[in-house]
Amino acid sequence: MDNNRAEVRDFLITRRARITPEQAGLHPHGTRRVAGLRRGEVADLAGVSVEYYSKLERGDLAGVSSAVLDAIAAALQLEDAEREHLFDLARAATGTSLLTTRARRRPSRPWQPTPALQWTLDAIRDAPAAVGNQRGDLLAANHLGRALYSELYNDPTGRPNFSRFTFLDPAARRFYADWDYFADITVAMLRTEAGRNPHDSELHELVGELSTRSEEFRSRWSAHDVRIHTTGTKHYHHPVVGDLQLAYQTLDLAGEPGIAMTVYTAEPGSPTHQALQLLASWAATTAPAPTDTSPATRVDPTAGQSLQLD
Repeated sequence: MDNNRAEVRDFLITRRARITPEQAGLHPHGTRRVAGLRRGEVADLAGVSVEYYSKLERGDLAGVSSAVLDAIAAALQLEDAEREHLFDLARAATGTSLLTTRARRRPSRPWQPTPALQWTLDAIRDAPAAVGNQRGDLLAANHLGRALYSELYNDPTGRPNFSRFTFLDPAARRFYADWDYFADITVAMLRTEAGRNPHDSELHELVGELSTRSEEFRSRWSAHDVRIHTTGTKHYHHPVVGDLQLAYQTLDLAGEPGIAMTVYTAEPGSPTHQALQLLASWAATTAPAPTDTSPATRVDPTAGQSLQLD
């Protein structure tokens, strides 16, 4: 519970600090000693007493109503992901299935794709597809997905993870065309998951490892930014086929709580579309077997670099 209080306190303080009085429609007078809004100003905007808001900002969300949370979210101009994170923190504080989202079942053993799911992935032949969880573990992929993320499969632990790759593997700075962007969203998604599932021991271990080994992770983690990341465009620099501009859609698997599939596509006839065709040729001889992520089976990302686009 103490950890939850600290999460709530730091999240609300950082959100309050980024909103100026002018952005909130206020007209401040005199010298201000705080960045952003004062507690009293947030309380006025939310329609609660300053004493009650101060109690919430100290981390005590137990018993708070959804109406009050909505009012605070509006006062702090929270985005959808931030609002959901606030509700997740309130849910953790009360120990109940509060408000909007269902508590998710946690598997008692390491997750493995069912044969049917792997068949589904392998049936997607012209686009990279991958399955992962909210901690950023890469759990399964089709042939193009394994080829796209060949360097992640070189993780010596045998457990490829996007967060660990981003902050601990030098290859990430070559692979991600805009490393800072990927680093920001990676941490924001982990922070979102930490609010949603505060008792996930594997997530705590991952955050602890990254905090210990990466100053850039620590600085981003302390910002308390959150994000929902399900669609858009990503830019990669693959070691074999070069630059890729891929649109993606992430779909939750209804029968697998906390597990989602992401499919990447390219505009037909574009350079990226041609690069994916080349990647498919490389994958036919180089990518690891569908279920083999052991460190004994390593992918050499430099193999096949003599291939050239037309």
